[in-house]
Amino acid sequence: MDKEAVAVESVRQFVWSGFYDADGIVEMIDEAVLSPGELDHGWLRARIEEEFRKKRADELAWPAITDCDRLDQVFELLEQQGILALQNAGYTQDNGLDDVTQFYHEAGGEQSGIGGYCFYHGQDLERVMENGDLHLTYGDIRGDDEKGIEIGRRIKRALETAGFTVVWDEAIKTRLLVKGIKWQRRLSE
Repeated sequence: MDKEAVAVESVRQFVWSGFYDADGIVEMIDEAVLSPGELDHGWLRARIEEEFRKKRADELAWPAITDCDRLDQVFELLEQQGILALQNAGYTQDNGLDDVTQFYHEAGGEQSGIGGYCFYHGQDLERVMENGDLHLTYGDIRGDDEKGIEIGRRIKRALETAGFTVVWDEAIKTRLLVKGIKWQRRLSE
């Protein structure tokens, strides 16, 4: 695939994820997808605006409350319960765990009241956009497996209460799997 095709596919992914504005997409493509200066930014911005136009038109047919809105509500609830809940945390599981550590310490560490964590990362985001399955990493903030399983149960219960279908065998090494998500995230204004 040539660099323009790679850029066009990346633009599509970033726009439809709902997490990035035009400047953020240019930055992501320059830093993570291609080398800085490999593409003309005027050409790239035209592709980005074209994709945002398509998405805005599609959004008119979306329900008032999407699966992504419900997921946001669950993550807010988990935060209120002392579970650090991060969306699009890095690109890999290791990146996500690094983000958890950083946010935990920035929140005050042991004094923060955070007892657990839950997140999905960029690779999980790509998969859910493709097939509707979202994997969530979870655990006890101090690494206690028994407490981690209880945190997993709390997360599963919150998701199911919000109407999501969750598959999980209650093993600490198994990530929660949220099935059948239709990824429709509006960009925050």
